[in-house]
Amino acid sequence: MGITVRKFEEKDTEAAVLIWNQVIEEGVAFPQLDLLDKESGLKFFTEQTYTGLACDDESGEVLGLYILHPNNVGRCGHICNTSYAVRADVRGRHIGEPLVLDSMEEGKKHGFKILQFNAVVRANEHALKLYRKLGFVQLGIIPGGFLMKDGHYEDIIPHYHLL
Repeated sequence: MGITVRKFEEKDTEAAVLIWNQVIEEGVAFPQLDLLDKESGLKFFTEQTYTGLACDDESGEVLGLYILHPNNVGRCGHICNTSYAVRADVRGRHIGEPLVLDSMEEGKKHGFKILQFNAVVRANEHALKLYRKLGFVQLGIIPGGFLMKDGHYEDIIPHYHLL
């Protein structure tokens, strides 16, 4: 399966909302609790510095996405943050790597110097493996930093990469 990562467009809203909401409903990766609808999703994805979509080269289907935005303001405004989501039925097909690589390029294009992940959940072994492969630096561990859907707290592991 060939993957192309491209910029989000309004026509992609329904597919992007579906993917984003899958992650929210699973309750094991994103800090958000509220689901998006078409209207709030369009607003959310267009207000980011950049939203990228991983699409199947043959069918054009949206398989995953990322959002890129500043991690902070002012004197720390050169640090960006991203969140990644892959559609549940296509996970394990290495769609995350092109999303991360594209976000690093887009981060540079938008003038960011550092990409920081604030809250990689320790149980997200596939993401942790990918970030190690791509040269991200682990900053430490925040014990019990993430409330899982089942009610227990899981450690989070912040990371960064110089762009």
